[in-house]
Amino acid sequence: MHEMAIAQGILDIVLKTAAENQVAKVTGIKLLIGQMTQVEPESLKFGFAALSIGSIADGANIDITIVPLVGQCNSCRQEFSVERYCFLCPNCSSASVTLVSGRELAVDYLEVE
Repeated sequence: MHEMAIAQGILDIVLKTAAENQVAKVTGIKLLIGQMTQVEPESLKFGFAALSIGSIADGANIDITIVPLVGQCNSCRQEFSVERYCFLCPNCSSASVTLVSGRELAVDYLEVE
């Protein structure tokens, strides 16, 4: 379950950021998670809840936004939604594609007291 390792990384970021800003309590965490990461949101929330017990992030609400997988064709420059991991441009059928979004795994912001 790679979600537990990710949850630990998020907790580390939260605690470090809170310490740097003299925060007493973290009440909410906004995460951006790319579709391609294949992170299971409920497992991530469960892992974070277990790891954060007794910390200033204990009981924090986790809000997750799933970022869609979007590619841009390097031939015709069209951006498109990548469906079923088919990385072919729907406009010109080129396989030369750059990912624009969908691999994110980031703490967007914290809600604090």
